[in-house]
Amino acid sequence: MKYQVKFKPKAIKELEKLSSHNRTRIISKIEAMTDNLQGDIKKLTNFFPQYRLRVGNYRVLFDIEDDTLIIYRVKNRQNAYN
Repeated sequence: MKYQVKFKPKAIKELEKLSSHNRTRIISKIEAMTDNLQGDIKKLTNFFPQYRLRVGNYRVLFDIEDDTLIIYRVKNRQNAYN
């Protein structure tokens, strides 16, 4: 299944703050995720958003609505779940 991606404004701001190397790595993993949710994805329990994508030391927190991936946050793993 092919997914569309929508970024929340907070996620865009967090991506802009990252180095260009980390930003390109994360965006390429998000693009790969649009094709049948490929990547290191885990469903979270008792947490919103419900899913996370692991990209090195960063976590992409997202949710799935129909055929759309909504990216809420892009944070360092130390601060991702606070």
